[in-house]
Amino acid sequence: MPEITPFLKSMLSVSGLSGYESPVARIIEEKWRPLVDELTIGRIGSLHGLKKGTAAVMASGKRPSIMIATHMDAIGLIVTRVVDGFIHFTQVGGIDPRILPGSPVIVHATGREENDELFGVVAQPHVRALPASEGDAPVGLMDLLIDTGLEEDEVANRVRIGDLVSFATEPFELGGDALSGHTLDNRASVAALTIALEELKRKSHVWDVWAVATVQEETVFGGAYTSAFDLRPDLAIAVDVTFAKGPGATDWGTFPLGKGPTLAMGPNMHPYLFKKMKELADQLEIPYSVEMVPRHSGTDTYAMQVTAEGIPTMVVGIPLRYMHTPVEVVSLKDIQRAGRILAEFISALDVDFLEKLTWDE
Repeated sequence: MPEITPFLKSMLSVSGLSGYESPVARIIEEKWRPLVDELTIGRIGSLHGLKKGTAAVMASGKRPSIMIATHMDAIGLIVTRVVDGFIHFTQVGGIDPRILPGSPVIVHATGREENDELFGVVAQPHVRALPASEGDAPVGLMDLLIDTGLEEDEVANRVRIGDLVSFATEPFELGGDALSGHTLDNRASVAALTIALEELKRKSHVWDVWAVATVQEETVFGGAYTSAFDLRPDLAIAVDVTFAKGPGATDWGTFPLGKGPTLAMGPNMHPYLFKKMKELADQLEIPYSVEMVPRHSGTDTYAMQVTAEGIPTMVVGIPLRYMHTPVEVVSLKDIQRAGRILAEFISALDVDFLEKLTWDE
């Protein structure tokens, strides 16, 4: 298996908030270019990498194709006002305010020059400065602020409403083959897809493969809707993170870290795709867990499934602790295994696969 850690750490060291993904897109584009036959950018910024299959082109002028979607956007913050040299903000994507105080951040300031980065920390006022009505409750977004340490005039000159704020925690390796950092949701899955592409360089595959790094998953699923409509794949798989077991976690809603990816089943996933991927994992002795998803999955699968006339979809999950925090944790082994099962599934697709695809499995 290829060594993926340096590439993953490089993705965790840049911003790329939902709707503003260019910094991470440039890193992925450079990595994917030698792994695919064509690389293009969708109209709203998603990366589309095409790796051509060996099947003859059909009467429609296309080969059968599968789209693997891994969203590259991140949660973060955006400036709402600057008061007395302190920066107030709101969230981009889903963030629990309780995890923010004490977090190091980077303010991507636009007032003076491009690429002006201010380092700061998220702070909360002393309890005596908060409204009495808040009592001992966690401090909400409206009362949190960013302190850059700069004088009031300098902050006012450099920071503008609408400037982005990203987490500044550096990725670092823990024990037991684990990695911690911000934005592992979902750049861990981009890493898994990259592993699959590298594996497919050494494997024959009949189908065309669309490797897609989607934008705006954390906010509006914009990349999944538009890329699926543009590319019109015959099948689609979303690779995303899921909840790993951690302190106080229940057994029924979380999955073990380091014991393999999850294969999801439910109305957002096609039962035949789930069946075939489960059979393949069993055959190859790749460890996995079955994840029951009784409604839409909250991933790009939701958007891809209902695009155009409908696309059969599947979800592969990578267990992750502390989701939507600056210190998310994944197992590198789970990323490797997710990449391998993707490559093996793609290489096993035959020309007649779609003819066997029925919902009543």
